[in-house]
Amino acid sequence: MKAHDSGGALIAFDIRRYDSIGSTNDEAMRLAHCGAAHGTVVCAAMQTAGRGRQARHWHSPPGNLYVSILLRPDRPIVRVPELSFVTALAVADAADSVLPDGVRAELKWPNDVLVRGAKVAGILIEHTDPATVVGVGVNIRHAPSDAPYAVTTLAAAGAGAADPDAVLPMLLAAFRCRFADWRDCGFAAIRTAWLQRAHVPGSPLNVRIGDRTVQGRFADLSHDGALVIETPEGRRRIHAGEVLSPPDR
Repeated sequence: MKAHDSGGALIAFDIRRYDSIGSTNDEAMRLAHCGAAHGTVVCAAMQTAGRGRQARHWHSPPGNLYVSILLRPDRPIVRVPELSFVTALAVADAADSVLPDGVRAELKWPNDVLVRGAKVAGILIEHTDPATVVGVGVNIRHAPSDAPYAVTTLAAAGAGAADPDAVLPMLLAAFRCRFADWRDCGFAAIRTAWLQRAHVPGSPLNVRIGDRTVQGRFADLSHDGALVIETPEGRRRIHAGEVLSPPDR
């Protein structure tokens, strides 16, 4: 198998650990340009310049999980956004593995992972031809005190013994399986699984699109990953935006 070919086999991860780094995504992008293989993983105990979507600062003290996975998927670039849903499912699977019975991770479009309605993880997908980097930050021990939305940690949700060294292999194992489903079966299987963890049909949603907020009720996830909401003017498909949490904010 060629080093840059995702092929049909399961991902063989090559984990590179750092005590401190600016951004795991930036390092994975650098490694991609240096020829690093599909499945290269960058994991850091802390980040000094971590970021989330829309270039927001990502709170990155020791005790949480900061990881980026370098992928070279043999798929058209237009399908790269689907990896947000693949990754969200994998993070939710890993969270479920350490959470107590009766507590289950949920998903918020497009790629937030929640526990009891509060954000516990974020995902950042970046593309650098011909590679894609999947960045994940999981609040295990710490959550930001100044976030404009509800946040929590796995520890606060009942996973008291969880730590980054324990959660990382769970996340990678879950990602390996979800990525294989996506690669072999397409987005349909991922969409079905995502809908089982996401917004309840008919639930009210406020979606920020640029400087505007669209109000409606959740209707569906389209076959290309767009959010579908019912508004007074009819159904609307949203390809880029941010679902506000809680809905009335």
